[in-house]
Amino acid sequence: MAHDSNAKNLRAELKSLADTLEEVLNSSKDKPKAELEKLRSKAESALQDTRARLSDAGDKIACQTRQIAEQADDYVRENPWSGVGIGAAVGVVLGVLLARR
Repeated sequence: MAHDSNAKNLRAELKSLADTLEEVLNSSKDKPKAELEKLRSKAESALQDTRARLSDAGDKIACQTRQIAEQADDYVRENPWSGVGIGAAVGVVLGVLLARR
């Protein structure tokens, strides 16, 4: 659930950035210099906010990935034969799929 919420927030943030940049590009011909500076400042601010949020999201994803890897490692260490069984099952499935080609 949190992953879906983060993805929606990132999409909204990127859409906002794209809209702001589009506004700057479309209105650059018709606006006086003072207003262009205001739009440029707004675009830079949106870009910095988006970069910060993407960096935070990347850090969270990396942390979650590390936690999942640690859990998988712990499971395999506690249940080595289950790990071997799972590995064998995956190998059989891959072998069947590759043999069909």
